[in-house]
Amino acid sequence: MVRLIGDERLDYLLAEKLRIIQSPSVFSFSLDAVLLSRFVYVPIQKGTIIDLCSGNGVVPLFLSARTKGFIMGVEIQERLYDMAVRSIKYNGLEDRLHMIHADLKGIANQIGYGKFDVVTCNPPYFQTPASDQLNQNEHLTYARHEILCTLEDAIKASSQLVKQGGKVAFVHRPGRMLDIIMLMRKYRLEPKRIQLVYPNKGKESNILLVEAIKDGNPDLRILPPLFIYNEHNEYTSEIREMLYGES
Repeated sequence: MVRLIGDERLDYLLAEKLRIIQSPSVFSFSLDAVLLSRFVYVPIQKGTIIDLCSGNGVVPLFLSARTKGFIMGVEIQERLYDMAVRSIKYNGLEDRLHMIHADLKGIANQIGYGKFDVVTCNPPYFQTPASDQLNQNEHLTYARHEILCTLEDAIKASSQLVKQGGKVAFVHRPGRMLDIIMLMRKYRLEPKRIQLVYPNKGKESNILLVEAIKDGNPDLRILPPLFIYNEHNEYTSEIREMLYGES
């Protein structure tokens, strides 16, 4: 049995045959987390991976189906951290997945510099607006806005944590592409792969995926576009495979 609090529910990660604790009033993962976990390179048999801004642990859970390596998640909100810990335990993955309740700023001082082969991050997307425009739900506010950490904080921490030649992958909004590239280079992360995700053909991109290498050589690849919906407003075969394990 799993302990659920308040309006929490136990949802399926169908393609991975796992379950995850979610809450509409606290945190529920979006397609962005799915895209990030499928986009990033991960070593299959071994290695060390760390996910920053982990929320309810969705990216570590997704990645556990792609690698046998050790995966750590870092989450600053205690309630989300607790949800992640309970989900990991429910799925019997305590031997390979571990959560840390901590602020990513200065996290390398706590767990060590240059220890990870791969770093992933789905950070807050929006710069902080005026206080009267913030969501009254603090969990959602912290997840969406750069209040507890900025984009630069997340990129700096990623650079500190990743090994020389290791990979760092972010999901964000296309409007921050130039900021991401400039900040990655500032902290010795060379962007190597970029993919833009579109709601459907004819629409502007609304999701950006970027992967960089620590101290890599400049050689950026722009991958083919990925579309979420087809002309019938149904998931494309690529998205169905990610979500359900079917094309």
